[in-house]
Amino acid sequence: MISGLPFDDIRQLAANLSGADEDARAEAAAVNRKAAERDGPAGKAGEIAEWLAAWSGRRPGALKPQIAIFAATHALSARMAPDAESVQAFVDRCGAGGAAVNQLCAAGDYGLKVFDLALDIPVEDFTREAALDERGCAATMAFGMEALAGASGLVVLAGHGGSAGQHSALSVLGALRLLSAARESELVREALACHAGHLSDPLEAMRRLGGREIAALAGAILAARTQRVPVLLDGVAALAAAAVLHALNAEAVSHCMLADGANTAGEAAAALGLKSVMDLGMGNTDASAGAIAVGVVQSAAYCHAAAGRALQPG
Repeated sequence: MISGLPFDDIRQLAANLSGADEDARAEAAAVNRKAAERDGPAGKAGEIAEWLAAWSGRRPGALKPQIAIFAATHALSARMAPDAESVQAFVDRCGAGGAAVNQLCAAGDYGLKVFDLALDIPVEDFTREAALDERGCAATMAFGMEALAGASGLVVLAGHGGSAGQHSALSVLGALRLLSAARESELVREALACHAGHLSDPLEAMRRLGGREIAALAGAILAARTQRVPVLLDGVAALAAAAVLHALNAEAVSHCMLADGANTAGEAAAALGLKSVMDLGMGNTDASAGAIAVGVVQSAAYCHAAAGRALQPG
């Protein structure tokens, strides 16, 4: 029986989110229009600048980007062929500075945090039972919220749960009816059948089918919204977390864009109204696509700021 109590605060928070700063958006749009008369249209870079202004509440400029990766493990992995690299090995490689995202962050002077979500305690096999209980899921969401304390400018959010985590994220999207039949693997169908009749509530679907990485990402997305921090979502785990929040409130992920639209479930992204910064089709799960996208967004902000200065009299 669902108590509902652990999720009450989350439901209330998701239902009472503030909107965009339309004055800031309008100011950015005005700069784009005037600059276009002189230099030609800014295209997607202009759209990105308006999005940044609307969700940060200030003129685009230096962003101080931060990248957060939430790593977790799944009991399902014991039934699958071993990944080329375990989640723990990935976390260790990032800690040693050896991942691609480390090099990109060093080059761009971006902050990077990799969160170990109890890697030694996998969530239950979601194809046979609920991955998490309500209290554990809500606590993990709270951790994701706290992980973004002090963030400003721009945040990239990504999750890493290995191959099992990919199936988990796709299962969550399937439960929310955002996954095409072509993307449903045998494991996804097995998971949806196991929990049939219990998936009408998005938070319940997440705690049954999602790992800790998805729960933490959902919390981080909410925290970013309350702190007025624009978000780039990198990968299918982040997309699944966004889908859960969107199901609670259709405006809950308006402050988000996809880092790489070609490496996620396109049908789900379209249903959520999420635009992408780029479409590189990078299939990796180490947030390197997000780090590349940060460079595009930061460049768009600098170009917009330069256009604004050039338009000032004198």
